[in-house]
Amino acid sequence: MARLIVTGAAGFIGSNLVEALNARGEHDVIAVDDLKQPDKFRNIADLAIADYLDHRAFRERLRQGDDFGGPVAAVLHQGACADTTESDGRFMMDNNYEFSKEVLHWCVHRGVPLVYASSASVYGNEIDCAEGPDHERPINVYAYSKLQFDRYVRRLAPTLRSTVVGLRYFNVYGPRERYKGKMASMVWQLSEQLKNEGICRLFEGTDGYANGEQRRDFVFVADVAAVNLFFAFGGVQTGIFNCGTGRSRSFNDVAKTIIEKLGRGRIEYVPFPDSLRGKYQSFTEAKIDRLRGAGYEAPMTTLEEGVRSLLAGGLA
Repeated sequence: MARLIVTGAAGFIGSNLVEALNARGEHDVIAVDDLKQPDKFRNIADLAIADYLDHRAFRERLRQGDDFGGPVAAVLHQGACADTTESDGRFMMDNNYEFSKEVLHWCVHRGVPLVYASSASVYGNEIDCAEGPDHERPINVYAYSKLQFDRYVRRLAPTLRSTVVGLRYFNVYGPRERYKGKMASMVWQLSEQLKNEGICRLFEGTDGYANGEQRRDFVFVADVAAVNLFFAFGGVQTGIFNCGTGRSRSFNDVAKTIIEKLGRGRIEYVPFPDSLRGKYQSFTEAKIDRLRGAGYEAPMTTLEEGVRSLLAGGLA
């Protein structure tokens, strides 16, 4: 059985991908990450991998043309700086853009399927989140780094002969995101607030939305893993696809769902911070026609089902 490479393997989505691979009997996995934040090791401590590589060593071996003990069945590239408040553009572009180009060219040269993490942040404040240049309006350097790699892939698309698929993740939530702290999903953060304090804090109205009525497309991480594996192990496909439920839900919906599942708690509205004005997505909703058109037919987990699953697992 050929091995697989997962970058960002100790991260939130990466570790859920390794878990999904293990569930289908895939244990020959090279896990690539940076454990500068040591608590991330907990995300892969219970998972079966064949080897672990620091991302710097991995990049060097890519540049040298290493075959990593091949053959490699697929690369699932999740490694990136996902902090939308990061202000070091040089670091962001090297970590998210240049690194991704190195992975891409290694895969294309060998005909190895590549599925990589893009982001719905590329849409900025656009209401119509469809995969196309007319709707791409990044509002921070993180989003720009993701969009620039998507553009690079688009330019190469006519020459590609193996799978290269970018997935624009919407608001992913689920187990194994505790380490993310302030960058964890709002579903996770509100669950923690309600469990620990009995109160969840939502922003007052902004951008024309009432208190707590800002809306996002919340997608359960198990669905994200399933979409990754669909492209990694399916026939040759190229392109960029939204990865969400196709249905936005308000932050009030999230809070009320958690309160109902816990059987306690209340909502408190707090002023919208000036520091986020003009930099905040008040509405996201994935257009998933292209994903369905590519053959992915599985239903997406509802918010209610996802919250139930998350709380049952103890917010690991």
